[in-house]
Amino acid sequence: MRNLTLHTMGLGSDNADNKDGTRKVDVSTNLSMINCPTILTGMSHEVRTHMNAIVAFSYLMNRNSNNDSEREEFSNQILASCEQLIGLLDNFLDSAIIESGKLTTDLRICKLTNVLDELLAEFRDMIKREGQQDVVLVTESCPDPTDVIIDSDRVFRVIRILFQNALQNTNSGYIKIGYEFRDEKVTFYVLDSGQGYFKCKEFLHTEDLNGSLAKYNDTVSAINITLAKKIISILGGAVWIECNGLTGTGIYFSVPAKETAEGSDININKFVNSMIAI
Repeated sequence: MRNLTLHTMGLGSDNADNKDGTRKVDVSTNLSMINCPTILTGMSHEVRTHMNAIVAFSYLMNRNSNNDSEREEFSNQILASCEQLIGLLDNFLDSAIIESGKLTTDLRICKLTNVLDELLAEFRDMIKREGQQDVVLVTESCPDPTDVIIDSDRVFRVIRILFQNALQNTNSGYIKIGYEFRDEKVTFYVLDSGQGYFKCKEFLHTEDLNGSLAKYNDTVSAINITLAKKIISILGGAVWIECNGLTGTGIYFSVPAKETAEGSDININKFVNSMIAI
């Protein structure tokens, strides 16, 4: 198990450098994507790009001269463009919902040993679809089964965003996902051996999306990382970043989690589907 030396950091919004040289991100920042012209311009470009790909490959599929292999390739390209387009719109709209103050949390009893299981098959399939067979998915978790109360859907969403970000920046090597439970906090992490550390650090620390996008023209990463920060903030958590190797990225986030006693009589309805206004 990786020694997560930063897990003792608090959940406040202090943005100062720590004694070990790392920097905790202020997740209380109100970065607005709706009011960011560069984001809107980038969104328009991304939408047009994926729509053009869908139209083009749909046209190619209708040719009678296509063999089965070509049809399968065109179909996979259409599916990939559809998934990327849906993911982009979902993340942008969810960020807008958070900005409106309408998003709520949904606390559930969750077994930490199973918290990543349902995501792993999805991630492996994603690696295969993207044709990145040189990327190895590694997972780590605590050996002891622990039931905690967290918003598992939101936590899964953040992990999914961070994995997609890691896969985008890693052509070969590994992506490692894991967690640790300590002092009523669960710390999750996504590490990669890719090339995206400086870009991720910029988007994670930025208070000016227009300026950061002028430096790194990557609308998808800007939207995804900004959304992840906002979700973590709603969960009352903290997020930080470390350099993994030379240019690889390690993004960590912790959220409060109450441990449930094994065998205790818990009123699940007290927690499941409970809504907390933000």
